[in-house]
Amino acid sequence: MAVLIKNARVLTMDDRDTEFERADILVRGTKIEAVEPEIRPADGERDLRVIDAEGLLAMPGLVNGHLHSGSNLMRGVNLDVPLSVLMLYGYGSTEPPDRHLHYVRALWGAIEMLKNGITAVHDDPHYAPVPTETSIDGTMQAYLDSGMRATATIAYPIVPEYEKYPYVKDMLPNEILQRMDETAAAISPDRLLGLYDRYIERWHGAGGGRLRAAVSISTPERVTPDYFRALSRLSRKHGLAFDMHINEQKYQRVLALKKHGKSFFQYARELGCLDEHVMIIHAIWADEHDIDAIADCGCSVVHNPVSNLWLGSGVMPYRRLWDRGIPIGLGIDDLAVDGTFNLWGVAKTAGMIHRISEPDWLNWPKASELLWSLTRGGARGMCLQDELGMLAPGYQADLILLDLSTAAFTPLNDLRRQLIYSENGSSVVLTMVGGEVVVENGKVLTVDEEWVKEEVRRLSAGFRQDLARVAEGADRLLPYWREMHLRVADDDVGLNRWAGPMVP
Repeated sequence: MAVLIKNARVLTMDDRDTEFERADILVRGTKIEAVEPEIRPADGERDLRVIDAEGLLAMPGLVNGHLHSGSNLMRGVNLDVPLSVLMLYGYGSTEPPDRHLHYVRALWGAIEMLKNGITAVHDDPHYAPVPTETSIDGTMQAYLDSGMRATATIAYPIVPEYEKYPYVKDMLPNEILQRMDETAAAISPDRLLGLYDRYIERWHGAGGGRLRAAVSISTPERVTPDYFRALSRLSRKHGLAFDMHINEQKYQRVLALKKHGKSFFQYARELGCLDEHVMIIHAIWADEHDIDAIADCGCSVVHNPVSNLWLGSGVMPYRRLWDRGIPIGLGIDDLAVDGTFNLWGVAKTAGMIHRISEPDWLNWPKASELLWSLTRGGARGMCLQDELGMLAPGYQADLILLDLSTAAFTPLNDLRRQLIYSENGSSVVLTMVGGEVVVENGKVLTVDEEWVKEEVRRLSAGFRQDLARVAEGADRLLPYWREMHLRVADDDVGLNRWAGPMVP
């Protein structure tokens, strides 16, 4: 079926930042065929839907550059603690893998994102206690059924917990160290690579190309060098995005310096694992040499400012990365450290947080840059920069229509600034992915949203019980982790990414 969108104001996000006060968009199949001031349908053309977009803005759909769908039931669960402690309480599981649980929670996130104008997501799911074919299939089936475009990984740490942090190994009793060793042995690197082979064969390119596999180490300190290099080879072989959380929090920089005598950026580069497929997540505690490595190796970065604030991680050196030509996307991270699936709020936060870390206002993020990150930057992180992120012939028809008569655009003084600082997703009246209308006038057309809500409510009771069981073990570790965190805060790593000095 072809779709002709008539009379829209069009923000193309192309290289020239072309904007039309009034134009038409012709979509045929999954792609955009034309964007012109006026397009007349061919005489007698059948199976053509015409959408009158008078008073509406057409723009590329937003790309959520980073998400952990494994926490899609964790709204309000956050314990007001830094990442190292949250990982103890929030991301474990004592239950066997459940396809239905993974399906429902991924589907719930997809529904909310689509309604907010997010057409694509780069997901790094938590599969606890271990990833399985069942849990992976549940997640990917949800994205298939929702109509969303998704790139997803299999993220799982394979080293003992005490190896992931500085100082804690010397603090912990032997019985805890032994238990951590046993947990780390629950799944082998060979088994994980086998899962990847099956995952790529089953899901990469599914849904007419909407779904893509990616690989993830989670973080460099959570995997062995051999597994790190094996995933890098897999990424290059299949052209897959490669996700790496690097230097999100200060403890990671401290650990790298103690363990390797260099930052994790330099460590990854020396392993030969930094290239154009790599998406660096966070990059907060990065110095100039690290930024050089990111730029020289052609990596992209995804900025998660709401998550970074919530977890006290610090402020990413945005302008230094941008001025080096490093592509920057924007991400929600996860529901436990954002509370919403609203990428508009992430962009607004990105526009403001750097004002308290950068005294020269000429270096503050511009609205046009943030719009680029919301669309093309996220596409670059998915290795889909030639297919997504702009309204142009040959690109995938992933687009949204926004009502320009809403409060966010009244009065309309500066379209780009008001998209970043006034819009919250409530103006989105239509979401299209790959030429298919998946949301219209606030209603999801692909799945039964009310059924999904009821399943979320039903499953959440058991999920909370599971989190409570995990917390029983985490409580015993908490004093050691707090001591580690406070020691790290006092360590001199040659740079500071907090907005102000630590106060005793």
